[in-house]
Amino acid sequence: MDVFIDEYLNFLTVERGVSRHTLDAYSRDLNRYMSFIHSSGIHAMADVTADIVISYLTRIKQDGLNARSVNRALAAVRGFYKFLIHEKKIDANPFANIEQSKVWSRLPDTLSKEEMNLLLGAPGSKTPRALRDTAMMELMYATGIRVSEIITLTMNNINWQVGYVIVMGKGSKERIVPIGRSAYNCLYEYVNYARAGFMKEHATNTLFLNKSGRGLTRQGFWKILKKYAMHVGLHKKVHPHTFRHSFASHLLEGGADLRSIQTMLGHADISTTQIYTHITREKLKHIHKKYHPRG
Repeated sequence: MDVFIDEYLNFLTVERGVSRHTLDAYSRDLNRYMSFIHSSGIHAMADVTADIVISYLTRIKQDGLNARSVNRALAAVRGFYKFLIHEKKIDANPFANIEQSKVWSRLPDTLSKEEMNLLLGAPGSKTPRALRDTAMMELMYATGIRVSEIITLTMNNINWQVGYVIVMGKGSKERIVPIGRSAYNCLYEYVNYARAGFMKEHATNTLFLNKSGRGLTRQGFWKILKKYAMHVGLHKKVHPHTFRHSFASHLLEGGADLRSIQTMLGHADISTTQIYTHITREKLKHIHKKYHPRG
């Protein structure tokens, strides 16, 4: 089978005139693929099935390749099989119905509802810092706002009467997102019983403040989040955007329509929001496999 790779690379060089850079990349991709085939106990190209191909793509994704690299690997091996078909080395192409797609993009990291509850309960409510941290995380989860958006919120962005937050998103686009009862209560506790202690001599309208009385930075928020994730023993990578992804995923699981989620997230294109439908499908597949007698 390795001889076929040499023939294909020679074809690309002579017939297609591809660059040395592209040739090197394709050579690495094809040799990685062939190593996977060998490790799967397959010794003839004709024995490779679509399931094996999907397993290979899943493996390289799990190995940390980004979407662009996965799609390049897919293009390399697909082209290889087209060559084998043309040269009559094989009769069927297992890549025939597998296309480059956003499905192979890295799915967003999300927490389950149980994991989110653990994280939100980590700070407690006994100190001003705990009240602040709880309010921040509750608001992030309740609204799906970005970390860059939450650290720039001011007191004027909160509508206490109606219960929503005014968010200034990318491209200076303003959107209104409901806060929800739990986040509202935590935010109320922070503003009324803790925020003044952070202000010190600084007169500021910024909503969330650090110990120096100034607005939190992205790095500052991330450090706070990582501390609580470690405290409750979460083994997943948790970052500020995890709240945004979990917000959208949990809404979708609960029956919310995609357009409403798009509006709350501030996505200009609904195709960006549609990535969360893949998460839901993956979860359904996991549940089916775990609980169905023939899963």
